[in-house]
Amino acid sequence: MAGRGCGGGCGPGRANEDNARFLLLGALLALYLLGGAAVFSALERPHERQARQRWEERLAGFGRRHNLSRDALRGFLRHFEEAAAAGVRVDGARPRWDFPGAFYFVGTVVSTIGFGMATPATVGGKVFLIVYGLLGCSSTLLFFNLFLERLITVIAHVTRWCGARRPGRRAGPRAGSPGLAAAGKPSVRVVLLALGAASLALCCGAAALYAAAEGWGYLDALYFCFVAFSTIGFGDLVSGQQARYDGRGLYRVANFVLLLSGVCCLYSLFNVVSILVRQAVNWALGRAAGAGCRRGRGRGGPPRRNAVGPGRVRSGSGGAAETDGGSGARRLSGEMVSMKDLLAANKASLAVLQKQLSEAASGRPRRASTPAVDDEFSGGVGAFAIMNSRLAETSADR
Repeated sequence: MAGRGCGGGCGPGRANEDNARFLLLGALLALYLLGGAAVFSALERPHERQARQRWEERLAGFGRRHNLSRDALRGFLRHFEEAAAAGVRVDGARPRWDFPGAFYFVGTVVSTIGFGMATPATVGGKVFLIVYGLLGCSSTLLFFNLFLERLITVIAHVTRWCGARRPGRRAGPRAGSPGLAAAGKPSVRVVLLALGAASLALCCGAAALYAAAEGWGYLDALYFCFVAFSTIGFGDLVSGQQARYDGRGLYRVANFVLLLSGVCCLYSLFNVVSILVRQAVNWALGRAAGAGCRRGRGRGGPPRRNAVGPGRVRSGSGGAAETDGGSGARRLSGEMVSMKDLLAANKASLAVLQKQLSEAASGRPRRASTPAVDDEFSGGVGAFAIMNSRLAETSADR
């Protein structure tokens, strides 16, 4: 594969660009983790110290009142912890391994939520979980990708319908009109707004239901919704664990539907946000490469032939300039990538994403005669799309 960038010496090839993107994103994630750890440590560490101090005082007071040694009391508490891990509770919690409880458990397994309030204790259960989770998690991930594909189709129909009913418009919206990208697919901006609004409404509505049914505060219920729908699944708050509910059957159905809908919406939202993150990383790399190329020209180095980043210009087989990213705008060689180009490149993003998800679902490899989309979506979005794209590139190299 030929290198891109500033002639023969400035600008990495495709593999080097992927490595640079990977390293930059890894560095940003490391900084993000360090910043998050500092914030949570500052917020939660004082509360942890106070809780530990109160516990030690209560433990010592209980031992003095009942004439129990600290070692004997701690041994009894260890037995209680083992019983709690097996599902035995002091209050009247429902059984965890009856059929409804087991169904709730397998739902948290295949959705990768993994609350941890119930875990298999037998050898057979642990072995079966490994096999069951391997197939179930893979199938659920494919279901989430197909859900996003169909959601994009629905948003495209709604966008076209709204555009057709706009006053003074004789025909339906065409590709390139506001809200639509190539082939009439919705732009990232439209899908992001739709998914964000749907996820926010779902979380707020579900939080109101959980606050009323579980007796939680609304903020705690909203926190549970995000932790559950995003499949973080801490397990400190878990719905449906009380022994009695008003309208228990209806609440169980609503709980299942809300969890499934919430996981689908937030998974799709994360996929779309990852598009913007990748676009921003590519834009930063393009700016860095452009600055290096300008310094090279100032020292008499080779001229910059094309820009690296969203909407970059490439040379076609006949020497004519081609434009990536679907922006349709011709750019002079050596011109910098701007934020406007970055946003314009988003318009074709979801069309590419939908095509890759469809290919991943049907198992059809990309045809060799079809030119690959050589932009920031060449690697795909989502595990199956990325794997499908990489396998297609590997088979093409062979």
